[in-house]
Amino acid sequence: MLSAFRSALATPDLRKKILFTLMIVAVYRIGATMPAPGVSYPNVQACQAQVQDQNIFSLLNLFSGGALLQLSVFATGIMPYITASIIVQLLTVVIPRFEELKKEGQAGQSKLTQYTRYLTIALAILQATGVVALADRGQLFGDCDQPVLPDNSVYSLALTVLTMTAGTAVMMWLGELITERGVGNGMSLLIFLNIAARIPAEGANILNNQGGLVFFFVCVLGLAIIASVIFVEQGQRRIPVQYAKRMIGRRMYGGTSTYLPIKVNQAGVIPVIFASSLLYLPDLIGRLVGNPNEASWWQRFLQTYLVDQSSWVHILMYFALIIFFTYFYITITFNVDERAEEMKKFGGFIPGIRPGRPTAEYLGHVLSRITLPGSIYLGIVAILPNFFLSITGEGQNQNFPFGGTAVLIMVGVGLDTVKQIESQLMQRNYEGFLR
Repeated sequence: MLSAFRSALATPDLRKKILFTLMIVAVYRIGATMPAPGVSYPNVQACQAQVQDQNIFSLLNLFSGGALLQLSVFATGIMPYITASIIVQLLTVVIPRFEELKKEGQAGQSKLTQYTRYLTIALAILQATGVVALADRGQLFGDCDQPVLPDNSVYSLALTVLTMTAGTAVMMWLGELITERGVGNGMSLLIFLNIAARIPAEGANILNNQGGLVFFFVCVLGLAIIASVIFVEQGQRRIPVQYAKRMIGRRMYGGTSTYLPIKVNQAGVIPVIFASSLLYLPDLIGRLVGNPNEASWWQRFLQTYLVDQSSWVHILMYFALIIFFTYFYITITFNVDERAEEMKKFGGFIPGIRPGRPTAEYLGHVLSRITLPGSIYLGIVAILPNFFLSITGEGQNQNFPFGGTAVLIMVGVGLDTVKQIESQLMQRNYEGFLR
């Protein structure tokens, strides 16, 4: 990996792409620390120092790189774009028009990207409105009595919402710039950056609160988890595919042998995001519609069994939801009938399996068998922080940074970025037969 980066820096146009990406990253980090208009930055810092109950917003704060609880310009983070992308991807199965656009190639994909942008802005408005409403009611930081929004007039609150929404649009634009002129997938790199920005602060908290021995133990355990995740993420089942020979004019085409790769973790990190969002939703609704001064019985029930991440009820429900959403998402995105029809259309077949319906049944059988260990693996990695909290008794503080959504995204994006750099290096260094 280090040799690939060294070779990339030695290649002029790749070096320009890497420097351009670093410049965009610097611009993004400046926006992530810049307070939105109408926000009292000293009061926000005072509330963050006082309040420990932040687990309801831990996922959103993770994807925003800590910008959410600072109420910065990029407070809404990249989460609206992720949600919009997932919704559009799922709608391609439900809406025939979207399915037609998906099959049209580059033109159809551009149209779907445009729909994703519009939906991202709409979701950013909703999320920014919810964040500002919670901050205005004093519920974003729990029991903190410092006014983070001193001027709560309609104009001031609307300006804050508009600024946060514009911040999401700018983030989306920066991610697309990295994709077009930089290295790798821009949105994924921004998410990677947000998560990586939180690790030093989490490590400092462990070192200050638990001591050097616990910090060393967490680092060793984190490296073991990262190595295990890399090993599983690289695992795949390769189904052999043979293409028949065809005569077109005087030329013989086909007759090649290849394989269809099915990863152990075919669903990626999407089931973890679904499960986390579903568990956070009841408490978020309770905070918006409930009485901030007096908690009802159902709010206390949610706080005890669903919101508390060290609760065994929360851990078991989280694990079960991840397994369910893994099967659901793979069923939606990996259509075995379409794959079998494509193979039949181009003259491909699996040795020993008849084309058509038998091929689809065989692919479904293999997919269902490999999805079970993949879903269990996702669930185990995702509940590691919660299990750590329940064992150590840390309560509401999620201070185990090497588990769950963070490590899955960081490993996946890191591997994908290295592969893209290596592929571009191979294109530039390939000499071919002519010298």
